[in-house]
Amino acid sequence: MTLSSIPNPDFVTLYDNRARWDLPDHRRHGFHNLHTTLRYGMSLRAPGVLPLRKEVDWTIGERPEVARFLAMPHFSAFVMVRDARILYEAYAPDFGPDRPHPLMSITKTTINLMLGRCVADGLVDLDRKVKDYLPEIGTGYAEATVKAVADMNVANDFNEDYSDPYTSAFDMDVATGNRLPLEGQKEETTRAFLCGITGDDLPNRTGEVLYKSANSEVIGWIIERASGRVLRDWLIDIVEAAGLEGCFHISCDRQGVPGLYGGAYLTARDLARYGLLFARKGEGVDGRRVGDAAFIEETRRNPGPTLAKPRDWTSYSRQMYTDGTWLGHGGYGGQFMLANPDSGTVIVYFSVLENKSASDIDFSGPLMKMMAELAA
Repeated sequence: MTLSSIPNPDFVTLYDNRARWDLPDHRRHGFHNLHTTLRYGMSLRAPGVLPLRKEVDWTIGERPEVARFLAMPHFSAFVMVRDARILYEAYAPDFGPDRPHPLMSITKTTINLMLGRCVADGLVDLDRKVKDYLPEIGTGYAEATVKAVADMNVANDFNEDYSDPYTSAFDMDVATGNRLPLEGQKEETTRAFLCGITGDDLPNRTGEVLYKSANSEVIGWIIERASGRVLRDWLIDIVEAAGLEGCFHISCDRQGVPGLYGGAYLTARDLARYGLLFARKGEGVDGRRVGDAAFIEETRRNPGPTLAKPRDWTSYSRQMYTDGTWLGHGGYGGQFMLANPDSGTVIVYFSVLENKSASDIDFSGPLMKMMAELAA
């Protein structure tokens, strides 16, 4: 007797080439529970926790520019910390301080810490070509420099336009385990997918960021290959240095390769703890250090291409956004983390945009400005 099954409903592609958890009507519930939905993943805990003491300044939430974002229907969480002090925090009624939230592309910032250490130790040269580290890589990356890939400054055939139901990013979701393959579609692994990306004229001539999450996975692969350390061990170092209180969840593909492009989940407070690593330029708890202070400084002082208007006051640099002062990153659905090393301040904002593309530059641009001014 053969027992049959049905496709797991959380991963079935219903319409617009999206899994159910990512459809606008299901996205808020999907985001708030996605750490339990992922097909493959790992969880890491720190042995020592960075204590955060509350010294709340209630006037922060009363500022009109802050109150506006706390009142938005897609809001989930807001935390502002400075030197391990919680200056303000707020949560939506259906969320809370103990709930993990998808970081989405904020996850990419872990690569800055890993790559900085590799560069400082002489393991990776930013000016060398990707093929020097990954000879098996396809034409979409082989002739690009490591720096160009890290700065989102490469032109190839990978597309990340979430308003397009058939964007390449959704194909990568199959390889990384975030949805089931369509009928007749093969479930690849992340690195097999990367090798299949093509391109014949890689220099970016637009002057603006060519944002591609596949770039992040390529850099992660280079880090693992050049260092001889699996990415899991690099992530353990980061989790322990940050002194996270709860679980650091991260999705993987079926081979166990963690999704550095956007697969991590943390509480808002733990993301603030993590952000303090950038505010302190790599200094963690109990004498632990990650990344490299000079590399972090170089990240904000010598950035790559600018973002498209109206966010062209911000540049992309080594897997982070920067305006020359703060460092940070946004995420699919409306997240943002910003760290200001000059003031020692970190601000975290979680939300779940419920439009088709799960993004809105008219929302994210003002959000970034509000956070930058508050952190300063």
